[in-house]
Amino acid sequence: RGMKAFEGQQYSTLKRQCLQSGLLFEDPRFPATDDSLFYQGNRIGRVVWKRPRELCEDPHLFVDGISAHDLHQGQLGNCWFVAACSSLASRESLWQKVIPDWKEQEWDTEKPDSYAGIFHFRFWRFGEWVDVVIDDRLPTVDNQLVYCHSNDSNEFWSALVEKAYAKVYGCYEALDGGNTADALVDFTGGVSEPVDLLEGQMATDEAARNQLFERVLKVHNRDGLISCSIRATTIEDMEARLDCGLVKGHAYAVTDVRKVRLGHGLLAFFKSEKLHMIRMRNPWGEKEWSGPWSDSSEEWNKVSKSEREKLGVTVQDDGEFWMTFDDFCQYFTDLILCRLINTSYLSIHKTWEEEVMRGSWVHRQDPLRNRSGGCINHKATFLQNPQYVFDVKKVEDEVLICLQQKEKRATPKEGKGENLAIGFDIHQVELNRKYRMHSAQQKVAGSIYINSRCVFLRKELKEGRYVIIPTTFDPGQQGDFLLRVFTDVPSDFFTSEPCLCRF
Repeated sequence: RGMKAFEGQQYSTLKRQCLQSGLLFEDPRFPATDDSLFYQGNRIGRVVWKRPRELCEDPHLFVDGISAHDLHQGQLGNCWFVAACSSLASRESLWQKVIPDWKEQEWDTEKPDSYAGIFHFRFWRFGEWVDVVIDDRLPTVDNQLVYCHSNDSNEFWSALVEKAYAKVYGCYEALDGGNTADALVDFTGGVSEPVDLLEGQMATDEAARNQLFERVLKVHNRDGLISCSIRATTIEDMEARLDCGLVKGHAYAVTDVRKVRLGHGLLAFFKSEKLHMIRMRNPWGEKEWSGPWSDSSEEWNKVSKSEREKLGVTVQDDGEFWMTFDDFCQYFTDLILCRLINTSYLSIHKTWEEEVMRGSWVHRQDPLRNRSGGCINHKATFLQNPQYVFDVKKVEDEVLICLQQKEKRATPKEGKGENLAIGFDIHQVELNRKYRMHSAQQKVAGSIYINSRCVFLRKELKEGRYVIIPTTFDPGQQGDFLLRVFTDVPSDFFTSEPCLCRF
């Protein structure tokens, strides 16, 4: 599928026009005004939009490459976005997709005339990659960037990516409070699985913890992206710092997952005792875990110098730290595993077959044409929803299913549109079934119903034919959706909906 120009703005055409006119680009679609910052009214005082050249003498997209340390959250509650960027920065193949032809976009000191004040970035939106153009005017107060910024005052990739992302969402304020799982998908086109660590009683169940560690390690080793947080139950709890240094209601990026060898020299080699360890980073770039295996703790004496160097253990308060997976499960409540689909890695080690369908919930009075019947509680209308058939062709297969609703675009005047509560059920049917179910069959699985952008389910299914029924919780609601199904071998996915097309 090709690249789509966001709002029809073609980067190469606009840049050429700027170079011909000798004027720096000013984006009419995302102007340097309060409307691009807030839904309603200024909350932070007088903002002055400045180009990087006005903020420093020698601006660059990257200074000494790209890393998670280039990211510091500004005056927005968008640690979820910053955490996703931290994960992105650790994978070259991924950030080069989001920041295309970055060498050509970099400031060229030898050819100052080639600079046009225009940049473009790419995000995966509802089943396709979109190319988003911005100008380089950034919001400042007292000559300092208001929002995301780097350690280096002349490095601007994180601030510019954030601006492009804010443009897609409608305004900067639209990024205040969000979902790391969504941002990871927007950066990769992958599929995010949220894991509730409280539900699995990971803190007390060692077998479940070991099983989860292997799953997390597998996602990490396959270039997936991982994020985690400690749930805040009240507003006062948000960003509250625990005695151990961790912060509640705050997204952390997981930057490494390892089995660390304990002991020194040959003893370590033969003893082969390995500790399950996980490394993460606070988007603030400071405030770290202070418990066992924290940066300067004595536990590191149990590990040889070469092993420490291999792990890159540092003692500065840079926001990055290690902890054991046991401690991690003790403190953290939520984990997000973003599996990457069809990346360069996976094209060598093929693991997933992906099937994608676009559909709509459409409310009509005629029951034969109604496609918005609500969840299974609404027995009279449930089977009027869209239905999709797929086969599991192995004796048993791990199937990943992701249902995503099209977001209601944010408008500066009205604020964010509300998501619908969505979910889906899976029914096993006869092997020769081709058409819609008109009477309920054997339900084998179902997702939760939630008003988030995406609902995910990972399920072991036995060989056979299945029908997925994506629905809104209440009947009569309308909206577009994207259904993605991942299996080990092709699943012959098809729809019994003549009015819906495949792409």
